Amino acid sequence: MTTGELPEWRDGTVAILSTVGVGMPHAIPVSTTIRAGPRRVLFALGHGRRSLTRLRADPRAALSLVGADNVAFTARGRAAVVLESLGSADNVAAVALDVERIDNHGRAEFEILDGVRWRWLDEAAERRDAQVRADLRALASGPRTR
Repeated sequence: MTTGELPEWRDGTVAILSTVGVGMPHAIPVSTTIRAGPRRVLFALGHGRRSLTRLRADPRAALSLVGADNVAFTARGRAAVVLESLGSADNVAAVALDVERIDNHGRAEFEILDGVRWRWLDEAAERRDAQVRADLRALASGPRTR
């Protein structure tokens, strides 16, 4: 089922980013996704990620989330780097996915209670991750995004 707007989801919900590679799609987990509007998602990718290279070559992407509060969808669209380096992490790029299609995977027969459960084992990494999401939220509320 296709819906009109992105749902809300909890911070740290693991998403799967799928990009187009040479010959095959490629998928990686991403923990920094934020809803930046009804049809826009922001997330961060490290400069060394091959997914970032793939998006620069071919912007087609899909982002799938299955999380708490009955959130289950895939957002498909085009992704582009909107900021080469975030203030809190100069080795991380901010990427926007402009969503063209949203597939809602929810069904009347079941309810998603929770998604992937994970936690940081390194306190400094946990603080950086929270700051990256804060930087993405600030970017989402600024003039560069829709």
